[in-house]
Amino acid sequence: MFEVNCPCCEAALKIDPALRAVISHQAKEKPKTIGDLSAADSRLKAEAERREQAYRKSVEEQKSHQQVLAKKFDELLKQAKANPDAPRPLRDIDLD
Repeated sequence: MFEVNCPCCEAALKIDPALRAVISHQAKEKPKTIGDLSAADSRLKAEAERREQAYRKSVEEQKSHQQVLAKKFDELLKQAKANPDAPRPLRDIDLD
């Protein structure tokens, strides 16, 4: 018999050449990603707080976005009333 490491899963295989069969299979041990539950719990809480902060930031940006659009509209309306003979700006759809 001889031993071969699997190229896919890196398991140790014992093969019998006479029988042309795998006699023994031992899977490679995977290292633990988290040492203890308290570390995992604190990491999950930190990720939850980060998501909550990102959500709050997004909500605030949406609130200010409406104000920005309103101010831009008011400014462009003022410009249009001040100079009614000015040509309209080109839009992407006008170029087709």
